[in-house]
Amino acid sequence: MKQHSLSRRDFFKATGVAGLAAVVASPTRAQNKGKREKIRIGLIGAGSRGTHAGITDCAEADQDIELIAIGDLFPDHLERAPDEIRKAMERRGLPFESIFKVTPERMFSGFDAYEQVIACDVDLVILTTPPVFRPLHLKAAVNAGKHIFVEKPVAVDPAGVRDFTTTSELAEKKGLTLVAGTQMRRARHIMAAVEQVRSGAIGTILAGQSSRIGGALTGFRPGEAIRQSHWSDMEWQLRRWLFTVWSSGDFLVEQHVHNLDLIDWLMDAHPVQAVGFGGRQARTDSIYPNVWDHLSVEYKYPNGRRISHLGTQMDGLSDRNDIRLVGDKGELYLDFRVARIKGENPFEYSGPSVNPAVQQYRDTLDSIRSGTPINEGRRIAQSTMTAVLGRIAAYTGRSVSWDWAMNASVQDLTPANWEFGDLPLAPPAVPGRTPLV
Repeated sequence: MKQHSLSRRDFFKATGVAGLAAVVASPTRAQNKGKREKIRIGLIGAGSRGTHAGITDCAEADQDIELIAIGDLFPDHLERAPDEIRKAMERRGLPFESIFKVTPERMFSGFDAYEQVIACDVDLVILTTPPVFRPLHLKAAVNAGKHIFVEKPVAVDPAGVRDFTTTSELAEKKGLTLVAGTQMRRARHIMAAVEQVRSGAIGTILAGQSSRIGGALTGFRPGEAIRQSHWSDMEWQLRRWLFTVWSSGDFLVEQHVHNLDLIDWLMDAHPVQAVGFGGRQARTDSIYPNVWDHLSVEYKYPNGRRISHLGTQMDGLSDRNDIRLVGDKGELYLDFRVARIKGENPFEYSGPSVNPAVQQYRDTLDSIRSGTPINEGRRIAQSTMTAVLGRIAAYTGRSVSWDWAMNASVQDLTPANWEFGDLPLAPPAVPGRTPLV
């Protein structure tokens, strides 16, 4: 496996924004209006998000595609990818043979695998690696003039959010499509609910609550749950990335960004302040490096409106995943299936539905084919920062403002070097003891 010792600082120095801005993206083959060509795709990240969902959802959205290159940090993940993609496509009745065009020469592993995939003749790259890599990989893709589908979240810290935002602005200047994987923005009942709120159906929003109470995700890569003696700190933590704070951002950032993204959308704003607390009581053994399993965050939005978010990843609890907003004319209830308003203007969505996970890829591919770019970079960066703000507030037990976290915080969780080796693991955060950075 090829390993590069490349720091984030060195990468930005080598591919600085000023230099990138001078590069003008040439139109891809697939941007020729009126000409239906195969869109060539590179998959960066061959875990289940990329193989069971990403490329398979993309193929269900539009079968006029070809997957021509795959990259992953780990050779064993890469080797399993073709068979996993085949099985995932066969389960949905999709034509694997006409879509999967990856040759052994276009399968790459190591820390530079993303560069190798991007260097192939691809129109679109799908970024499904652990979130810590997102700013780095986005910058490389934009530099090369590629369209991008990027999974949520797009960073794990304020430094990463700022980097991602700057690069997404460059992508817009270059006419590149950049679609984010916050799929519920494309759920028809949620779109209808936002329209109702915008039209004043519940009046002035006064307060609200978001809840995502779910399981501990004990089934994540069970074959890699126990650390092997030959795995370095870095390798172990990246194989268990979902439960490693620096690689995932913890569960509020990695998973609950979906819920917080919808709150920001409904409120038509980002929070101005957050306060919270939490910890870990159940996920305490060695297979969970240093993430929490429960938290509570109160977000303050403009005009003093407050939204609380309750979150867990613990087994044995009553599941719950919903949003409630209270206005002076009514109340909205929203989950991933139902949109209902009670009050002066009652409403319940009963219209058509789509699979939002597929629709997000359909919109991406349609955008590329028509030559009318979509850029969701700033929006997903904001939603990611909403989650990061909540984690910072909960970890420290401090009331933290958006402006401070976004503009003054120097928190950068990225390892100093991208290479397998020693990497001491930070202990789980303790509110009141963990410092603001």
